[in-house]
Order: sequence, then structure tokens, then C-alpha cells
Amino acid sequence: MVMISPTLLPLFLFPLLLLISFSTAATFTVINQCSYTVWAAAVPGGGRQLNSGETWDVNVNAGTTGGRIWARTGCSFDGNGNGQCQTGDCGGKLACTAYGVPPNTLAEFGLNQFNNLDFFDISQVDGFNVPMNFLPTSGGCSKGPHCSADVTSQCPSELKAPGGCNNPCTVFKTDEYCCNSGSCGPTNYSMFFKNLCPEAYSYPKDDATSTFTCPGGTNYQVVFCP
Repeated sequence: MVMISPTLLPLFLFPLLLLISFSTAATFTVINQCSYTVWAAAVPGGGRQLNSGETWDVNVNAGTTGGRIWARTGCSFDGNGNGQCQTGDCGGKLACTAYGVPPNTLAEFGLNQFNNLDFFDISQVDGFNVPMNFLPTSGGCSKGPHCSADVTSQCPSELKAPGGCNNPCTVFKTDEYCCNSGSCGPTNYSMFFKNLCPEAYSYPKDDATSTFTCPGGTNYQVVFCP
């Protein structure tokens, strides 16, 4: 066993305390302002039922990529957390470990990425089920995306789904809408989504007007039905 002198102990503890203090880079406060219950989901983070007016704090570690938060609707779960949802279902589990099934409005993020920036967005590439705001709440950062329109009520008939509105990629599965080759552009369907939510992703290459950044360590708020 290696013994550490009491006089040297602070030198060993200080880096450890720094590691602990920075191990959680961001807190995402999820707020349900809908008039109905939603089942919030987060990867990483799990999931929980949110009645109207309730909140849920999700702590996410520095360096996380591919993070998502979304609302599930029309859910029913048993006492063991097994069940299903009409929109956003993640393998029939209350505590999600996998992404949700479209259609679902997504808050997406990568933390502490290039130049130690957080990159975040609202995406309708998996369709739409619940209006959403995704806003920074600390770090001197103030701008984030809004998507408060009722897209479902205006959804084209060919994209309609129970409880939401599908993105055309989900329905038609062609390169024109899914951008599998990387050479796609806006379509009439993507413009439908873009016109209603100009700050949200409407198709996979819709980066220029849809990606937001804040300094690493910023906290955020995701609001359903803002």
C-alpha cells in the first residue's frame, strides 16, 4: 500500500476535486407546459412522467455527443416501467436507453466539442409531436431555437401519423428526403416544416440556420408546449 504524507495530501486531492466538479458539464431542466401529461425522455438520462407544470433536471457529463431530449405522448407503463407510447416510444421502457421512434420533436446536443463549445438544436428530422423551446440559462449565452407552432394540425395528409407529423424521410425512405448520399437539398416537404419552425432542422443538411452554440458548461432549459 502506498502511503501519502499528510503534507502532500492537498496536492493529490485538488486534481480529484477538480475532476469531480467538472464531471457534470450541464444541467438540462425539462419543463412540461403542455395542458396534458407527457413522458419526458433523455439519452443519456432515462425518462419520467411529467404532468402539466412539472419539471425534471437531467445532468449530463462533459464530452457527451449525440444527446437527445424529447417528449413521449399517449403512454402507458406498468409498475416495472414497461409499456408503450403513441409517439416517441423507446423500446417500451419508461427509462429510455435508446432513441425514440418517430414522429418526435428532438432537442439534440453535443457538449464540450470543437473549441470547448456546446452545439445544440431542435430537429424535426424525426418528425414532430410536441412544440418545444431549447434555451440556454447560464454562461452568458442567451440564444437558442424555438419551435412553438402546432405542426401536427397542419400536417400534409401523406405525412400524418397518430399523435404527430412524420418527416418525409420516415414515410418515403428515399435519398431525396433522407440525404443518405450527402447531396440532398430542401424539398417542398422540408419547407413545410421550415416555414412553421424556421430555427429547427427540417432535413438532415439544414445546418446553416439550425445549429446553435454556447460555451461548454452552460445549463439549458427544454420546454414542451412553450
